[in-house]
Amino acid sequence: MSAKTYEVRTYGCQMNVHDSERLSGLLEGAGYVRAPKDADGDADVVVFNTCAVRENADNKLYGNLGRLAPMKTKRPGMQIAVGGCLAQKDRDTIVDRAPWVDVVFGTHNIGKLPVLLERARIQEEAQVEIAESLEAFPSTLPTRRESAYAAWVSISVGCNNTCTFCIVPALRGKEKDRRPGDILAEIEALVAEGVSEITLLGQNVNAYGSDIGDREAFSKLLRACGKVEGLERVRFTSPHPRDFTDDVIAAMAETPNVMPQLHMPMQSGSDTILKAMRRSYRQDRFLGIIEKVRAAIPHAAISTDIIVGFPGETEEDFEQTMHAVREARFANAFTFQYSKRPGTPAATMDGQIPKEVVQERYMRLSVLQEEISWNENKTQVGRTLDVMVAEGEGRKDGATHRLSGRAPDNRLVHFTKPEQDVRPGDVVTVEITYAAPHHLLAEGAPLGVRRTRAGDAWEKRTAAPAQQAPGVLLGLPKIGVPEPLPAVTGGCSVD
Repeated sequence: MSAKTYEVRTYGCQMNVHDSERLSGLLEGAGYVRAPKDADGDADVVVFNTCAVRENADNKLYGNLGRLAPMKTKRPGMQIAVGGCLAQKDRDTIVDRAPWVDVVFGTHNIGKLPVLLERARIQEEAQVEIAESLEAFPSTLPTRRESAYAAWVSISVGCNNTCTFCIVPALRGKEKDRRPGDILAEIEALVAEGVSEITLLGQNVNAYGSDIGDREAFSKLLRACGKVEGLERVRFTSPHPRDFTDDVIAAMAETPNVMPQLHMPMQSGSDTILKAMRRSYRQDRFLGIIEKVRAAIPHAAISTDIIVGFPGETEEDFEQTMHAVREARFANAFTFQYSKRPGTPAATMDGQIPKEVVQERYMRLSVLQEEISWNENKTQVGRTLDVMVAEGEGRKDGATHRLSGRAPDNRLVHFTKPEQDVRPGDVVTVEITYAAPHHLLAEGAPLGVRRTRAGDAWEKRTAAPAQQAPGVLLGLPKIGVPEPLPAVTGGCSVD
C-alpha cells in the first residue's frame, strides 16, 4: 500500500513560509509523503496556510476551497485543512462556508494538525481547534526544509506593537522569545548538516529580548552567531526602527558573518501619517538610523516597505515620503497601495483616499524608487563580489548559460557559468560589469570558485530519492537564499 500524499499551500509572510515547513515536517513524521509539484490538489491531504492581511484574503481562500470540493467528492478519504492567520480570525466561519473542510487550526497550535486529521477521519466530522495562546514554541516541531544550504531560524513569535494597519499581533499574540541557547543550538545543528546561511526571523526581530528582560539580547545574539564555526552568512528580518539601537549597528559592523544588508520598514515619510499608523518613530529618527548604518557599514544595501494612500494622507504627506526616499537612497523598496484590512483600526478611519489618487501617487513613487535602485546598483559595477549560488533564482539561466545567486548584501547577481561544476550553496567570485534596477550582471569568466559544505549538502540531498526524505530537512523554501521580503504589507514582515 502506497503512503498517503500531502500538499501545503502557503500565503503571506515569512512566518507563514516557515510554519509551512513545520506543517510539512509534521505530516512527513506522521507517514505522509509530499505530492508532486504539479499535483494541484490531487493529494490525500491539502493544507491551506492562510494570511489575513491581504484585501479579499477570505475570497481567495473560499475560491480555492470551492475548486477542491468536486475533487474531494471523487477522491474517497481526501482531507482538507485550513490553518494560519485567517483560520485564527474566522474560526467556525470557515466550516460554515465550506462544510467539506475537515480541519481548522490556528497560529498557536500547528503541532496538532496530524492529530486533528486523524480525529476528523475517525469521527467523520470537521474538527475546529483554535488555541488562544501559544502551546509550544514552533521551533520544537519537526521541520521539512526545502533547501540544504539556507534556513530560517525563528527567534520569537508574536508582536507587542499596535500599528493601525496591522491585524497580525491580534492573531499571533504577544511577543514570546526563545532562549538564546535554544536558538544557537538550532543554528549549530543546521550548520552541522551543511547549512551555511541563516536568517533570524521574528515579527519584530530586533525587539528580541523584551520578553526575557535584556534590551541588548539581539545584538548579543548577532555576535554569538559570529562564533558559530562554518556559518558564513547571517541575515535577519524584519526590524522595527523603534528598537534599532546603536549596539545592534555595532554588532552588525563588527561581526564578519553578519551580512551588510538591512531591510527596515519605513511605511511613510510623513510624521503625521506615522502617528496615525502608531509607528513610534518619525522621519528624522528613521533617516538617522540609516545614516548611522551607512557610517558603520559603507556598502550596506538598505531596503524598506512603504504604504501609499494611508487614510488621511495629503499631498504634503506624500511629498514627505518622496523626500525621505530621496534621502534614504534605498537599494530596493516594496511599495504598496493602501487597502482596508478587516479588523484593523485603519479600516474605519476617516479620510479614506480615492483609489485613483492612491494609484497616481503609487506610480510617482515607483518611478522615483526605480531610478534610485538603478543608480544604487550602478555603484556596484567594477566591484568583486562573492556570490552564493542559488537554486531557482534565475528564470532565464538556461537560455543565457548563466547561473544566479546572492551577493553578501543580498543583491541578485547573474553570472557566467564557470567551466567547472558548481552547486547551489557553493561560492563564486565575480566582477560586476552591468547593473539593472533589480539585478547585477557579471559577464566575464568567474575569478574563482569555492566548493562548500553547503554545496555538498545540496548534492547529497538531490542525489537521494525524493520519497526517502522524511522528517527534518534543512533550508528555505523555493530559493537558496532568502528573498529580501515577500510582497506583503501589514503583516509579519512589517513589524
